[in-house]
Amino acid sequence: MNPLQAALLRLYLPFAARSEGQDDPGEAIRLIDAGGRVRAMVVELAQQAGWDGVAALWQGVQHDLDLPAPAVAVSGVDGYQLWFSLAEPVPLAQALAFLASLRQRYLGAMAPKHIRMKPQAHDSAAQVQYVRRVPAVQAESGHWSAFVAPGLAGLFADEPWLDQPPSPDAQAKLLSGLKSIQPAEFLLAQERLRPTDAPVARAAASVAAGTAPEARDPKRFLLAVMNDPATDMPLRIEAAKALLPYFERAFHG
Repeated sequence: MNPLQAALLRLYLPFAARSEGQDDPGEAIRLIDAGGRVRAMVVELAQQAGWDGVAALWQGVQHDLDLPAPAVAVSGVDGYQLWFSLAEPVPLAQALAFLASLRQRYLGAMAPKHIRMKPQAHDSAAQVQYVRRVPAVQAESGHWSAFVAPGLAGLFADEPWLDQPPSPDAQAKLLSGLKSIQPAEFLLAQERLRPTDAPVARAAASVAAGTAPEARDPKRFLLAVMNDPATDMPLRIEAAKALLPYFERAFHG
């Protein structure tokens, strides 16, 4: 296993690849493992977005969300890529929600046709999605994709590719300083990305104003949140956790 293969394995390949002895991801990297979990996510922005649009996302996830810097790559065809690595895989739905929140927070002004995110939702749970390996030659353009230093990424705005294959050792060196997102960091980032839930906000406002029946009964308020299908599931779970002592006392008499 060469240093580049080791770096790709450390950051982006499913953990099963290690036990399978997979040294080289070949032409593509599998993003969804056999259990439907994800540890690598890729945001690709078309050339029209320019480096400024990509940089806003790259900087935002670090400054606003306290996440490690994602890898920056040129696609070899028509744009930039940001590669996110998770230290522990998460369910596909959680990865999709994270990507959707990033789009809403940082890319809302960008035309959807200029944004590609992987993995994506799919109809079959058995379907496995892939992303093209970097670096690699692109058949449609004849150019090479490559990881690039963020400080030099702006130089590729007009030509997001390399004419020649990049040095594997140089690519490995670029990846060597990158860190995977730890579970606690990922959860905190999701909380920071979550918009104020409208039903919960209205209920909380009613409680504060004393205009709702729940104003004098916190348990009824929590039950309303827990049973509200319009409320985000994480908030419903937190409400259920807060209610647990009530039910434990009732159960034990």
